[in-house]
Amino acid sequence: MPEPLETQPAIASAFTVRQAREDEYRATGELTTRGFTTGPYAHLHHGPERVAMHRDAGARANDGGLLVAVEEGTEALLGTATVTRAHNPISRQARDGEAEMRLLAVDPAARGRGVAQALVQASIDLARSWGATALVLDTGPLNHTAQRNYLRAGFERVVAREGGHEPGVGIAQVYRYAIENVAPVRIRLVRPHEVDVVAHLTVEAYTHDYDLSESYVRSLADVHDRARSDEVWVAEDTATGAILGTVWTPRPGARISAVARDDELDFRLLAVAPDARGRGIGETLVSHVVGLGRIRGVKRVVMNTGSIMLPAQRLYTRLGFVRLPDREERIEVEPGRFVDIFAFGLDLD
Repeated sequence: MPEPLETQPAIASAFTVRQAREDEYRATGELTTRGFTTGPYAHLHHGPERVAMHRDAGARANDGGLLVAVEEGTEALLGTATVTRAHNPISRQARDGEAEMRLLAVDPAARGRGVAQALVQASIDLARSWGATALVLDTGPLNHTAQRNYLRAGFERVVAREGGHEPGVGIAQVYRYAIENVAPVRIRLVRPHEVDVVAHLTVEAYTHDYDLSESYVRSLADVHDRARSDEVWVAEDTATGAILGTVWTPRPGARISAVARDDELDFRLLAVAPDARGRGIGETLVSHVVGLGRIRGVKRVVMNTGSIMLPAQRLYTRLGFVRLPDREERIEVEPGRFVDIFAFGLDLD
């Protein structure tokens, strides 16, 4: 079911993220316990060690960094996250040089305000201040909202580090945010405040090269609905923060076009800002989609493109995609104006 994009409050001072004070440890432990009593794993019975870890915020503070989000003015606790180093007692995924975020929890009454995103960003900043090479975390496979939060922040899923079955949870998904040896371009989900920027980029990229109908241009600009129900990825310049390109994919198990069949992942609206062309942004975005397909275990990645979009066709061919003639069609885009729609696919077997 589509969900609203979680947004930060319009007033920047609505809440602050900082290190917890000693007098807040007990309340932070209670908030952690409360936060884990909702969600897809709320029904699980936690053993004494897990319950003690939730409650003993003081021990977590001594183990690394105990962050809290507090209401401006009242100092009421809204959320918390723990950042720890490799080999510390509560660390599960961190390797030498890495930091790990654990026990991110938001008070149910404070959800939808951007608290989780702020805690994740503060955790990244804290790990960076320690000189960590990366921040890692794990999360249950049913924690879909949390997973989108991490992908929006710029984490990448690392399937190679996943393993071990936890009763009632399954195999936890591992995510990593690189702090050192960062690639020039980072692929992540669009953030709410970037929707208009991505809409402008998409329209500019397509109208720069093609004469398009007004209705199609309007559909290109409708990034908000796409991000709300599906996945809108952006290519971010890690040096400047500029958005260089974008691509649209469905959420796991869904489709966004008629070209896709069972066990296939489709993508649409690949766009690169005109002034960012020649940097391999389109190839990086398509390679990201192919990587998603492998993570999701699909047999093929598919898409369609207009017959006039020759640069895109050359890109897909170079990356190994082949035409799928049985899925192609001719559509009338305006009265008396027809366009041939080509289909391409890349087998992942």
